[in-house]
Amino acid sequence: MTDPKPPAAFTPFAEPRRKVSAGWIALFATAWLGIWMAQLTPIQLLLPQQIDELFTTTGWVSSVVAFGIISGIAGACALIVYPLTGALSDRTTSRFGRRRPWIVAGTLVFAISLLFLGAQSTIVGVGVFWSLALSGFCIVSAAVTATISDQVPVNQRGFVSGWVSAPQAMGTVLGLALVLALVLTTFVGYALVAVLLVVLVVPFVLLVPDEVLPRVLRAPFTLGSLVRGFWINPIRFPDFGWTLLGRILVNLGNALGTTLLLYFLLYGLGLGKAAKDDLLILTMIYLVFFIAAALGFGKLSDRIGQRKVFVYAAAYLQGLAALLLAFVPALPVAMAAAGLLGLGYGCFMAVDQALATQVLPDSHSRGKDLGIMNIATAVPQAFAPLLGAFLVAAVGGFTGLFVCSAIAAALGGLAILPIKGVR
Repeated sequence: MTDPKPPAAFTPFAEPRRKVSAGWIALFATAWLGIWMAQLTPIQLLLPQQIDELFTTTGWVSSVVAFGIISGIAGACALIVYPLTGALSDRTTSRFGRRRPWIVAGTLVFAISLLFLGAQSTIVGVGVFWSLALSGFCIVSAAVTATISDQVPVNQRGFVSGWVSAPQAMGTVLGLALVLALVLTTFVGYALVAVLLVVLVVPFVLLVPDEVLPRVLRAPFTLGSLVRGFWINPIRFPDFGWTLLGRILVNLGNALGTTLLLYFLLYGLGLGKAAKDDLLILTMIYLVFFIAAALGFGKLSDRIGQRKVFVYAAAYLQGLAALLLAFVPALPVAMAAAGLLGLGYGCFMAVDQALATQVLPDSHSRGKDLGIMNIATAVPQAFAPLLGAFLVAAVGGFTGLFVCSAIAAALGGLAILPIKGVR
């Protein structure tokens, strides 16, 4: 592995010019593998399974609605924690750097909350500790994401952002495979991903340098300035506004199509006990296409200097996948949809992340502004189960859910077109 050091002679607010090394990227990707595994394994399997066990006598619709409500409450926490963490890390003058203290704090909050979550036997306890766990996820992911703008040059961001995205798919599959293959209890499943989170993030914390912010350069901090900083005028900064809107809609479409997938297999296709194994198969198909798209299209986007066309096409691939699930609800079709979804969302996650770093209003507030952008990823994922649950309950099935998923993705693609500052 080559030296993981960032480019030499960079300053906290300057645009980085020299490429980061393969060693830096490897440590970055490893950290994201732990982060995504700890977040998505609970969302895809452990959390709905835990909630379903608490509603065995009231029917599956009650379970879906409870899962949605808990996810929505956790999403409300993310609305605050993401930009707050970014704003505070922008101003942190620790001798360990600006981002590193928040990476450590978020990892510990995340891991400890998962341990307590696994021990809960009431719906209130599940809601409280999942909200704390998601808050920890927001803290650590906001700080790690900010290192892209801090240390990675623009002409490398598509490829590096692919290493945010590829571990997302790998983490989901690895987490599901470990829990299912080892036949772990809910508590042990949560404990396993909590331990892996810490183990995989620590190398990035220890080995990747983090520029220290001199106190003289720290922006003044008041509650008023913090609150005002949460609002970025979309008229003054239209490219930021359109990127944010597109990200919200595409991620909402993706989340509507995936977060209730276990329930779709169980009750939409009636697969019963085979649903968990089929979920793993679908996730593995998704993994292959997701990783190929994230790394391949991310690098191609860097090479030709284009972002918008990739993001636009990615949104419509996701919409097509959702329509297949809506109107041809069968397992073989779901496998084809998983491939299309992986192709579209992998491309979107890599290239849109690079696009987001190029429309930030101010280099002095990268962490806070990317925190706002990250809301558009985490909050739709958190609120989609709630919205999806009510759609399923209202129409008595999953067709309406997947149609809404397709519409959201298509509108997200259209939102990219007015951006002018990035090709």
